[in-house]
Amino acid sequence: MKTAILFSGGKDSVYSAYLAKQAGHKLTCLITIISKNKESYMFHTPSIKKTKAQAKVMKISLLVQKTKGKKEDELKDLEKVISRAKKKYKIEGIVTGALHSVYQASRIQKICDKLNLKCFNPLWQKDELKYLNELIKNKFEVIIIAVAAYPLDKTWLGKKINKNFIQEVTELKEKYKIHPAGEGGEFETFVLNCPLFQKSLKIKSFKDFKKGEHAWIREIKVE
Repeated sequence: MKTAILFSGGKDSVYSAYLAKQAGHKLTCLITIISKNKESYMFHTPSIKKTKAQAKVMKISLLVQKTKGKKEDELKDLEKVISRAKKKYKIEGIVTGALHSVYQASRIQKICDKLNLKCFNPLWQKDELKYLNELIKNKFEVIIIAVAAYPLDKTWLGKKINKNFIQEVTELKEKYKIHPAGEGGEFETFVLNCPLFQKSLKIKSFKDFKKGEHAWIREIKVE
């Protein structure tokens, strides 16, 4: 099946693309939504413009759609770009990185139904700790680029998802009920390398910004 990937550059969308390819689907294009609303209900926002660099090392076409990010209205922009992908690349399905969010999954499914496309959610309801271990096993190099929950702080920015990370988030899950894969918005990620990439991306520079009492974002430049 020819597919388009809803692509943020974070672990969920990249790993979903990987699983889709493993399942025999063709990765025809990537779709990135750039939202002006940093608190978007639907779309990942930290370092979102760096998906261009990821698309380049994946050697896959990238479609970009901007949105003001107003709740529900942003779905019209998503439908617009998916429709464009269907027309331009003759896609038959959409791949999402939805893990537990019924809000996201149900709305994407509705758009796919309207456009007569299949919707593939390879991570849906996957155990989060098992998922993190799969990332390591499949040689995904993933870093944290934003945090937004106590007791996470600036020191978490730039951390890699590895065995030590899994141990830390397991303890935080037990003590603070934090989702170990960040599904509750506790942290956001960026993929620097994985089996889909022709070469690894390197961080050229970065700047950290405080966004709230327990919220930090690292804006990165990659090459």
